[in-house]
Amino acid sequence: MMQELFHRAENCLKEQLPFVLYSKPNDIELVGVFQNNDDVHKVMDFTETGFVFAPFDLNSDAILMKMDAVDKVPLNLNDEFQVSEKNIPESEATEKERYLILISKAIERIGKGDFNKVVLSRKIEVDVKDNYFEVYQRILQVYKKAFCYFWYHPKIGIWMGATPEILIKSNGTQFTTMSLAGTQNAIGANEPMWAEKELDEQQLVTDYILDTLKDKVISLNSSERESVKAGQLWHLRTEIKGAFAPNKFGDILKALHPTPAVCGSPLENAKNFILENELYERNFYTGFLGELNTKTELPRNSNRRNQENSAYRSVMKTSELFVNLRCMQLFKEKVEIYVGGGITSDSIPEKEWEETALKSNTMFRVLDGK
Repeated sequence: MMQELFHRAENCLKEQLPFVLYSKPNDIELVGVFQNNDDVHKVMDFTETGFVFAPFDLNSDAILMKMDAVDKVPLNLNDEFQVSEKNIPESEATEKERYLILISKAIERIGKGDFNKVVLSRKIEVDVKDNYFEVYQRILQVYKKAFCYFWYHPKIGIWMGATPEILIKSNGTQFTTMSLAGTQNAIGANEPMWAEKELDEQQLVTDYILDTLKDKVISLNSSERESVKAGQLWHLRTEIKGAFAPNKFGDILKALHPTPAVCGSPLENAKNFILENELYERNFYTGFLGELNTKTELPRNSNRRNQENSAYRSVMKTSELFVNLRCMQLFKEKVEIYVGGGITSDSIPEKEWEETALKSNTMFRVLDGK
């Protein structure tokens, strides 16, 4: 059944019709969403229904894929699949020098008080002639705890990724979001020891989200901070839950994106530094994607006295959106892998470079490199 879904997507690729394949974290289901024509639908106010693919900068267009057809099949994976570690491209030496200068510039601006954190990113070009569907199968196999997607629109391009971070999940007017920051390599099964810099960086994100949402929601609370594993990496996470007023989901979404975890703080100052100094377009990297306002049927109340009212309570709007981290854009003979990291006054440029190299392995590991 999974191969049939891949075959349908392969035909769409040949016929240049938009589709997205995705699997949610720890799920046993692969979902395919197919649009019947190659129209580019733009999100106006996030009241629309479909699969949304939004850029880092919401001044650019967020794209909505219409759910003209939706297929769901069991996720059958080959557990014997092996990935091999790849060599970093030689072009990285030049890129390293540029990136270290950029980090030093950011630290200098932090010292002047322009902002206290900024997330700097870069992209790595790799020559690859892989079969797209084989690459995606490797992603599904290796990153079962992530949101794994393969997104295609003939007028925009091909993107794939395995992101561990939920931007927001909503059921009716209830929502959950998270503060995710800090990165360490996973060595064995033991949880990592976190440095003060990493703890402070994650706390900045948590405080920002709570402060940003407090005047826009009806209720708000946060969990204890915990260490969570995503692939070969550990991160720090705090879960935040609450409720919003009816028809205010778009306001919550715009308030949340971008968070300090992908931009910095204060937000506007950090964002301006990024747009002026990164010297490349992030496009959909550090944007968000997922199901927007899909209708979910709830179990009907079996109590006879409530059956008359049950029809009015049986459908609820749900959204499940993920931050587009650990991703790449695929072309005919190359891929562009996007990586980044948070810079604060305590940052050491060499270590920040190493962190981005570590993060790039998420996508390097699934490329065959033919």
